[in-house]
Amino acid sequence: MGHREESDTMGTVRIPEAAYYGAQTLRAAENFPISDLRFNHDFISQLARIKKCAATANCELGILDKKLADVIVRAAEEVLEGELRENFIVDLFQTGSGTSTNMNMNEVIATRANEILNGSKNSKSPVHPNDHVNKGQSSNDVIPSTIHITAAVRIRSQLLPALDALKGILLKKVDEFAPFKKIGRTHLQDAVTMTLGQEFSGYREQIATGMERLESAVGLLYPLALGGTAVGTGLNTHPEFARRTISLIATETGVPFYETENHFAAQGSMDRVVEVSGVLKVLAVSLTKIANDIRWLSSGPRCGLEEIRIPSLQPGSSIMPGKVNPVIPEMVLQVAAQVIGNDATITIAGQSGNLELNVMLPVMAHNILQAIDLLGNATRVFAEKCIAGIEVNRDKLETNLKMSLGLATNLIPLIGYDKAAAIAKKSLESGKTVPDVAEAEGVITLGQRRELFD
Repeated sequence: MGHREESDTMGTVRIPEAAYYGAQTLRAAENFPISDLRFNHDFISQLARIKKCAATANCELGILDKKLADVIVRAAEEVLEGELRENFIVDLFQTGSGTSTNMNMNEVIATRANEILNGSKNSKSPVHPNDHVNKGQSSNDVIPSTIHITAAVRIRSQLLPALDALKGILLKKVDEFAPFKKIGRTHLQDAVTMTLGQEFSGYREQIATGMERLESAVGLLYPLALGGTAVGTGLNTHPEFARRTISLIATETGVPFYETENHFAAQGSMDRVVEVSGVLKVLAVSLTKIANDIRWLSSGPRCGLEEIRIPSLQPGSSIMPGKVNPVIPEMVLQVAAQVIGNDATITIAGQSGNLELNVMLPVMAHNILQAIDLLGNATRVFAEKCIAGIEVNRDKLETNLKMSLGLATNLIPLIGYDKAAAIAKKSLESGKTVPDVAEAEGVITLGQRRELFD
């Protein structure tokens, strides 16, 4: 494979002829051989969208030649649509501003634009990665903006719809399970009577409330740092650049982004991302509660609680024939653990705002976007492959309810706590039901038994 020479302020390097990146990208790739992690495809697409809209805005403002602007837009659209992805080679763990990935994008777009114009790969002429593709921008305002855009779009297009679907399925189960009485449990011990529908109503409320939190929190991502350039002052950008560029981004994404009121806060801190991450963590905690309950309620099939049956999806053991495990709830629990860990990383990264710039932007971007995608995918699969197929084990519900010591609580208004406790103790020792013991002891009449327990 042939090579071509490219240069930057530090000298000349040899770039593979097939590559569209330039000298700064290659140096960054060589400097950061850290992991196999890269910015995800959505992030790269939204970064390309910024470059596309920036070129259009600069052309409208009369500060970028239309011929150059048009070819930058065309090249950026190719990247946005998923082309040239193999050229984004910089490791996630890089300079804290994400400058290396911003320059990776600038060079790829410039090289592709020049190829369109003159048929050969060249990253600097006539389209220059800094002077034209990055015009009116800095990594310091572009990367925070890309994080906001990508996260907001993914929450609105993927996570919220997945949660809404789960909420809808849970509502159906609330209605379906409303007639089925069961024994409630506190401290994993028998408590008092409730219905299975009431139990599932709690799960639905957790998801509904989580959606309300998230719908409110996503608005924190709408203000963008674009226009602040290096430190927030807007040096070397047109006063109208940010407003015009962001308006184009809002139109293309369908999300009401706008220019931040304070560029210094938007670039020196990432508090808004930290707050959104906290809401994602709460969702992870809610899903943990629901998934764990489903595991408990479906435990068995003969020696557990076995009050519900979940869909059997795959063999559960390499040694025990016939065993089927709650694989979907277990997946949800692992996703929730990862999201909670992501939030811890984002919190630490949020603390790295020093003076006019946060310098852990790449790892923050990776963790917030991974959390959104994991929650969206896990929620969708949980709803479709587990919750929707849950069936009631009526016989077990009735048996558990009949034998529960928690029924003694129903006696308290009639005979008081101490006498009810004595009845419960005799029930446990004899193996008889609480109503049977109470009636045999003469504590209640047959009519009272029906009133209290039927």
